[in-house]
Amino acid sequence: MENRPKTDVIVAIATAPGRGGIGVVRVSGPDLTLLVESLIGGAITPRLARFARFKGGNGEILDEGIALFFQAPHSFTGENVLELQGHGGPQVLQLILDRCLELGARLAEPGEFSRRAFLNDKIDLAQAESIADLIDAQSKEAARSAVRSLTGEFSRQIHGLVDALIHLRMLVEATLDFPEEEIDFLEKANARGQLGDIETRLTQVLAQARQGALLREGLNVVLIGQPNVGKSSLLNLLAGYEAAIVTEIAGTTRDAVREAILINGIPLHVTDTAGLRETSDPVEILGIERTWKAIEQADVALLLVDAGHGISEREEAILARLPGIPRLTVHNKIDQTGEPARLAPDGNEVWLSAKYGEGVNLLKQRLLELAGWQSAGEGTFMARRRHLSALREAATHIAQSHGFLSRLELFAEELRLAQAALSSITGEFTADDLLGEIFGRFCIGK
Repeated sequence: MENRPKTDVIVAIATAPGRGGIGVVRVSGPDLTLLVESLIGGAITPRLARFARFKGGNGEILDEGIALFFQAPHSFTGENVLELQGHGGPQVLQLILDRCLELGARLAEPGEFSRRAFLNDKIDLAQAESIADLIDAQSKEAARSAVRSLTGEFSRQIHGLVDALIHLRMLVEATLDFPEEEIDFLEKANARGQLGDIETRLTQVLAQARQGALLREGLNVVLIGQPNVGKSSLLNLLAGYEAAIVTEIAGTTRDAVREAILINGIPLHVTDTAGLRETSDPVEILGIERTWKAIEQADVALLLVDAGHGISEREEAILARLPGIPRLTVHNKIDQTGEPARLAPDGNEVWLSAKYGEGVNLLKQRLLELAGWQSAGEGTFMARRRHLSALREAATHIAQSHGFLSRLELFAEELRLAQAALSSITGEFTADDLLGEIFGRFCIGK
């Protein structure tokens, strides 16, 4: 995409693959006159829906439907945009697409429409990413947060912080430029107060971003333990259907079984694994190796034990080998012991019955707590890992700047680095290779 001219005409089918009532072919470029005249037989009034018959190279009718024309710069991409809304059959849409290609357009690459919108200053980078997040949203909460980012809520928060940093930097630079004025910068400019306000606001934005990242990416949870402690039964209970085979035969689960479930709108990627035990079965040995690999990639480990015998030496050995990730011991099969469902005071153990569902809500709530989730409010916006990384980097520079209030050159540099980190979120300072990575993950047609 880097070598493509920015002024050529691109085209793509904008609706999802498969059959549907309506299908959309989208075209964007600087000059669509020939394409409009050839396809619909004449000029079209901008922003006014027009019924039209879409014509092929020999004048034959390919389809009929609605044509919409958006004149630059009043369009999504900032260029001239033509949308042809016809019937949603794959072959019909392909005929229209082929005709556009015959007329000189080229097939758009993934995310190229959104990338042009970004390059033409119609949206910033955070808004562009929220388009993909809205399409991929796995819950209503995630969709609402993505819409807030798309409409600019996240960007406004970032721009507010950047403006505050610029103002503080301006005062610092002025003091550096005119030392003979003997301005007591720290007192008259209230540098400490301004810095404290920026730090407080940044902490709030980071907290909101963490919630948005959870909505987008969720939590990787791995179920581990000895054979026949109920790992597969718990997975089935959480999933709401029989995702894993459950038998009384030890070693039934030979490979990792993964399921995505939602708890309060948060996606949990739960992995059921082979039971951890000494075995000579070569297939089971491979399954156990994959169990440890799954543990390395997990955010939270659930160690299941039989409530009848509790934590034995074998479980202690498993716990000792776990990497430094949050872990929760789940005492299963309380239906056999007669114990009540409960959560330990320290929150590290829960007693439940995977067979009958007793105590499962305690487990779900504790998982959300381990993830750091708080009830989504109206201020939650969608965020990605790169956003969190940039916010943490900015927070680090702000924290370090406190130590340089008496050395203004170093203080100014920390503020500059904090501003650069924040600006990378919205795209003011973003490398081209990062843009290619971001937009390359979009759908074709977006």
